[in-house]
Parts: sequence; structure tokens; C-alpha cells
Amino acid sequence: MKKVVSRVVSAVAFGLLSAMTAGSTFADDWPLVGGDYWQVTGIHIKDGGNWQYAKWLASEWKKNEEFTKSKGWTKDYMILSNVHPREGEANIYLIRVFESIPSGPEREKRAKEYEAWAAKSNEAMEAESGNRAEFRTAVNDLLLQRLTFRK
Repeated sequence: MKKVVSRVVSAVAFGLLSAMTAGSTFADDWPLVGGDYWQVTGIHIKDGGNWQYAKWLASEWKKNEEFTKSKGWTKDYMILSNVHPREGEANIYLIRVFESIPSGPEREKRAKEYEAWAAKSNEAMEAESGNRAEFRTAVNDLLLQRLTFRK
């Protein structure tokens, strides 16, 4: 019994040692590389709200996204339609693509810059967001990272 336990302990120790020494090699050999982040917000549009929400997206949302893109905060944005939504799924997905997640101080700096550009207080922006609840509900919010193949 002691021999079996000794062999198991030796095998585990060897495995751990091998994994630790191969750590940097493992990262270099990993076939996938992390790329841009995709923030995906699923939106369910309530019955009768399509026109009103589409108008808001084509005006306010687009204007806001163009501002963040002009500042280099985002790389791209898009809207995808769920052609065959099942019960409880979003009708559309709002997507923002960005290179990295900003630090806390950077987020605060951007928020102040955005507020100055929008010429609206956070309170006013929150109220507007609440008004859109009449015709839409945010179903989910995902933060995805694109993976590309290592060359």
C-alpha cells in the first residue's frame, strides 16, 4: 500500500513540476490569440415598439456610437436582427467592438468627456433610458472576446 501511495504522490508531483516548467512554453504554443472585445446587448422590442425604437437607434444611438468611435474608445458598432427569435430571446442585438477594457480612472475620464459632449447630466440620461422601457427591454448583456488563430 505504501508503494502505491508513494507512486501516486510521485506521479502527481512530476505532473505539477512539468506543468509549471512548461507554463511559458504553453502560452507560446497555444493556438488561439485573444483579440477585440465585443459587448453584445440583447434587446426585446415590445409589440408596437419597432418604429419608435428603430428611430431612436438611427438617431441617438448612432450619434452616441459615432462619438465613441471618433474618440477611439470603440472600433466598430452594429445591429443584428434575430430573424427567428424563440420565446424569451432578443429581437435585436446591439454590438460594440473595442480593443481593451478601460481602467476605472479611464472610465471616469471618458464618462466626464461623454457627459460634456452630450450636454446632458447622468440624471437626464438615466431618465431617457427609462423612457425607452415603454417599447423595449434589455434581455441580456454579454462581453465576448474574439479569438483568432496563432500564425
